[in-house]
Amino acid sequence: MRRRRMVRRFQPRAVDPGVVDQLVDLARRAPSAGHSQGIDIVVLEGPTQTARYWDVTLPADRRPAFRWPGLIAAPALLVVVTTPSAYVSRYAEEDKAATGLGSGTDAWPVPYWWVDAGAAIEHLLLGAVEAGLGACLFGAFDHEQDVLTALGAPAGSRIAGTVALGHPAADEPGRSATRPRRPLTDVLHRGGW
Repeated sequence: MRRRRMVRRFQPRAVDPGVVDQLVDLARRAPSAGHSQGIDIVVLEGPTQTARYWDVTLPADRRPAFRWPGLIAAPALLVVVTTPSAYVSRYAEEDKAATGLGSGTDAWPVPYWWVDAGAAIEHLLLGAVEAGLGACLFGAFDHEQDVLTALGAPAGSRIAGTVALGHPAADEPGRSATRPRRPLTDVLHRGGW
């Protein structure tokens, strides 16, 4: 866990598809509220498939000014997609109906589809380190719907994040990496705040 960091530059060699499958298998084993299992992962491998993603989110004319050109070279992109309606449907089932969460997404005080997607992403990131790979999580932001359309995702799908995956190349850490981590004494609150 302590070795995990965001890698923004990758070697051009492909990632073994079997390793990618193992990482996705780890991600599907992440916690899931009510075992709703509303997380899917779209794997884009190789320059042709990853270009489909980048063409939507970072058109070629904007790439020369992009701060992390080594990120575009990632041989695999894993797009983590969540389906809020899967959670609503699951909590409308008899064993969960009393919660009231099956009435719609607005009934959820905490949207656990995002929580579960975050857990799945962390499984991917930690699994990548264990496999000797580098990974970087980033968002789709204002390109979310365009990416979902390009990927043929079902209606109602949402992108929790994209994980670039590959063999790490020498890179410089992001500016945020220089921020000190909050000390444990500031984070840990035993028995109350």
